Amino acid sequence: MTDAINFDDMNRQVIEEFRSSGGRAGGIFEGKPLVLVHHIGAKSGTERIAPLVPLLEDGRIFIFASKGGADTNPDWYHNLVAHPDTTVELGTETFAVTARVLTGSERDEVYAKQVAVEPQFGDYQRSTSRVIPVIELQRS
Repeated sequence: MTDAINFDDMNRQVIEEFRSSGGRAGGIFEGKPLVLVHHIGAKSGTERIAPLVPLLEDGRIFIFASKGGADTNPDWYHNLVAHPDTTVELGTETFAVTARVLTGSERDEVYAKQVAVEPQFGDYQRSTSRVIPVIELQRS
């Protein structure tokens, strides 16, 4: 329980810093792109926000359900699958998106691009037997 509380506190601090600095954060997110993904609990119906390191390419936004290489998908992934229409904050902009899970070679190509710019994502995939989902957040 303590870990969950600390994780929630960390997310809260990152979200506050992101919003007060025009879409940037320090610490583990220093110098990295960051997107705040709003999601509705699949079971609880509670709105939450996940700060994530995306791949931004040609106006497209991709996020990765890596959960640091854990053997289970993060809760936000299940929530986006259940409620794909949501909102994101990117830089100083807030807009509606629809989450689309990528599959097959499309997923593999986008994941490889993320590993090229954020090598830790390669470590995450190697440390789990599950295929880490890739989600495109398409502007609505």
